[in-house]
Amino acid sequence: TMALRSMTEFRLRALGAVALLALLLALPFAARAETAPPAPADALATAPAGTRALLEVLRMDEVLGVMRAEGEEYGRTIEADMFPGQGGAGWAVKVQTIYDVPHMIDRFGGAFGTAVGQNPAAMAKALDFFSSDLGQRILTLEIEARRALLDDAVEDAAKLAWADLAADEGPRAALLRDFAETNDLIESNVQGALNSNLAFFRGMAEGGALGPEVVEDEMLANVWSQEEEVRRQTEDWLFPYLALAYEPLSDADLEAYTAFSASPEGQVLNAALFAAYAVLFEEISFALGGAVAIQLQGQDI
Repeated sequence: TMALRSMTEFRLRALGAVALLALLLALPFAARAETAPPAPADALATAPAGTRALLEVLRMDEVLGVMRAEGEEYGRTIEADMFPGQGGAGWAVKVQTIYDVPHMIDRFGGAFGTAVGQNPAAMAKALDFFSSDLGQRILTLEIEARRALLDDAVEDAAKLAWADLAADEGPRAALLRDFAETNDLIESNVQGALNSNLAFFRGMAEGGALGPEVVEDEMLANVWSQEEEVRRQTEDWLFPYLALAYEPLSDADLEAYTAFSASPEGQVLNAALFAAYAVLFEEISFALGGAVAIQLQGQDI
């Protein structure tokens, strides 16, 4: 239908904010530091002690707190593309409610704990690695790189730098490709983005904005039609990001990070993080779809 085609076109235009939703620790959400509201100090208080310790070392309260600012920016993108100038304060408040930091931490922490909590060995090894000087340095570099890439000029420069690395096919490019493959960064992110897009459509449909003629099969078909475009945009963003984030790391540091990721414990952690992000971002996408449906139908948000 025309409604679903227009929604698909919007989702593709908005991939800069959506395609990388299901990110693991190597790709934390970040925005300008001055716009990111701090997460509450007790936001992880209800998590089991082991899970809470690991989430604190991974700085998930900071990552998800910063993600709220990213979500607010995404909300402005939705308004500009779908109902320009019509959202008003009500739309901004609705987006802020959807990206409620304590709720995000609770949902992420619960899903993460369920996924990793039965494997104390994986939790212990991850805690050791990311509490080390190298682990904390890696997390800082990842967050700083994500912030830097909000600047279009920095993003363009990062793409050129990666293009040069890739053209040379030298050892650094090989290390970055190995890291991405070890962590399944392409396929898992593509799958997560497609699932989030489907959740968005389902939210739209439940809100009555797509019309009764749009059935689940049509939504699925439209989502899967985006797969190659999502993969292309994921790769176009991912490798420049990795090259920029890890540029200060030595080859030995990057190899150590990849070795941790390749270990059985690292793979358990990686899977748990993807699972937790999937739960969180599908919920957020569904809520955004529903909010858009209400807005498009001229109701109060």
